[in-house]
Amino acid sequence: MSQILSICVSRISEVACSISLGDIKVKNGKILLSCARPVPSKRRSCYVRCQQTSRIQEILGKDGNGAATDVAEVFNLNSKNIVAERVLTEPVERKSKAGSHEDNKASTEQVERKSRAASQEDSRTLTEQVERKSRAASHEDSRNSTEQVERKSRAASHEDSRNLTEQVERKSRTASHEDSYLEKQARDLLRAGAGSYEEDGSFESEAWTLLRAAVVNYCGSPIGTIAANDPLDPDTLNYDQVFIRDFIPSGIAFLLKGEYDIVRNFILHTLQLQSWEKTMDCHSPGQGLMPASFKVRTVPRDGDDTATEDILDPDFGEAAIGRVAPVDSGLWWIILLRAYVKSSGDLSVQERTDVQTGIKMILKLCLADGFDMFPTLLVTDGSCMIDRRMGIHGHPLEIQALFYSALRCAREMLTLGDGSAGLIRALNNRLIALSFHIREYYWIDMKKLNEIYRYKTEEYSYDAVNKFNIYPDQISPWLVEWMPDRGGYFIGNLQPAHMDFRFFSLGNFWSIITNLATREQSDAVLDFVEAKWNDLVSDMPFKICYPALEGQEWQIITGSDPKNTPWSYHNGGAWPTLLWQLTVACIKMNRPELARKAVGVAEKRLSKDRWPEYYDTKRARFIGKQAHLYQTWSIAGYLVSKLLLRNPEAAKILTCEEDMELLDECNCLLEANPKRKRGRKKSSKSYIV
Repeated sequence: MSQILSICVSRISEVACSISLGDIKVKNGKILLSCARPVPSKRRSCYVRCQQTSRIQEILGKDGNGAATDVAEVFNLNSKNIVAERVLTEPVERKSKAGSHEDNKASTEQVERKSRAASQEDSRTLTEQVERKSRAASHEDSRNSTEQVERKSRAASHEDSRNLTEQVERKSRTASHEDSYLEKQARDLLRAGAGSYEEDGSFESEAWTLLRAAVVNYCGSPIGTIAANDPLDPDTLNYDQVFIRDFIPSGIAFLLKGEYDIVRNFILHTLQLQSWEKTMDCHSPGQGLMPASFKVRTVPRDGDDTATEDILDPDFGEAAIGRVAPVDSGLWWIILLRAYVKSSGDLSVQERTDVQTGIKMILKLCLADGFDMFPTLLVTDGSCMIDRRMGIHGHPLEIQALFYSALRCAREMLTLGDGSAGLIRALNNRLIALSFHIREYYWIDMKKLNEIYRYKTEEYSYDAVNKFNIYPDQISPWLVEWMPDRGGYFIGNLQPAHMDFRFFSLGNFWSIITNLATREQSDAVLDFVEAKWNDLVSDMPFKICYPALEGQEWQIITGSDPKNTPWSYHNGGAWPTLLWQLTVACIKMNRPELARKAVGVAEKRLSKDRWPEYYDTKRARFIGKQAHLYQTWSIAGYLVSKLLLRNPEAAKILTCEEDMELLDECNCLLEANPKRKRGRKKSSKSYIV
């Protein structure tokens, strides 16, 4: 079938990576490949003749006479739409005549315009090159592809001609049911011409092309990836920045590929952005705060208007929704630093003075004494991946899991000396208290739910069972029906008289990855995911939280947020980037089949839907109503999952094993606690002083 069609293949990577296979129609001897996005009524196209004959032969093969098939590359690129059209081989002369009509906005008109412009000496267009090759075709010994195309075009007028143009024209005049066959051929050949996206039954090649296209350079070196890279959407908002939390899966993907420079540059340059004298409304945050994101800007150099330089413009939350400082950025930075060191073996980075200082500043900011009696971090809404008001203020599980992970990673990398002994001691004490607190009070399964249902309230003694004064009426009817007999999970939040029973994916997965959860709890979380697969995964992994806030509860808790409507965005939306964290958790617990199942679900739609940021509805059937396409961490999350499933040992750059010494110290401290001993004393009378 190589003679039936000739394919238009883009070699411009930035354009090629943005074209998705949408509807394909056969009309007037053309096969039209267009994006799924509606095409504007007015389109501008330009024809470009392919001059790389060897590439044509390599992609499409040769016909029976050993002649390379003629290819015309057609692109339509504007702020609203990109269309790739496959133009069938026909004589250039016939196309020029057809282009004389005023209303002809098809690619034939543009070829004619380019042909007329080709007479200028300085014209470097590919059309001129094709014409020059056509004029040279008169020589008897010419073997180039332009001569072959011309020869085939002249032969097309004969009735018995079997060249590609005549065959497609004949098929176009036949019954419409044959179009489906041509469409299938066009899809197959387009993918073959693009270099074959399929790698081990996946679309990894496409994903890598998109990920590399999102890389941002600073002073000539790669420094990160922008949040989204959709050329069809001019309304980028702040998605053209490098977000620290968004870059993590991209950084892990590059590490797994052995491309360390971009991660090293990211670590060192973001370190320089750490807040020192940052202020907003005359108030300065604590030193050590890492920015949520940064943008690379090119500005004129001081004293020389003819020269420019790159600068980094950080955002510490003053440009974010609600002006909330990112608590998770510094924690993710430490986690990525440890992954880089374990993957590359480059100890020189962690031993640098500025890096050691950066780790200490982040830890001091997190370990600073305050009014809180709990070992968990007290944060406000919008300080993590859920960056809008969603009722997670207080002690959200996501931050606690990342906090524990950062403490474990920092303890491995901190060097002794320069006053670090006291910091390490405080770090160890916090690890002990935090692990006990989360494992004991955040865990819920059917057994624990029965205990809460029978809680007594208003308990004031040291040995109170209901330590946080939780009222049994907080147990919602949905939880009673939803909780399976087997499995369990960590609740989303815990405060006095309040338990947020929602399931938050990131916090639960990361608790498994870093051993914040016990082995029994980790297995139970994955059992829970398997039991509730239809709710948490459905048509696209993975729900960021479950269930969604609805009705009056949504109005009060979110402030009637129009973006966080029920089963959308952070309020029960499905986020493909969570796939990589599920994969790491499954590999750690020796259950990769669960991750493979989730990846298989994602592969059915991600590429076809153009890698959206999130999905809406309870079953994740719709692309998010405000979701950006070609979202970088959706792409990178998929790649990390595929790479880790192929090489599970590589997951060790992210995981932590159980620290037996830590457990022993935890038990000793609990036994030595005088208040606990006092609480176990039995007294006939109680006094309130």
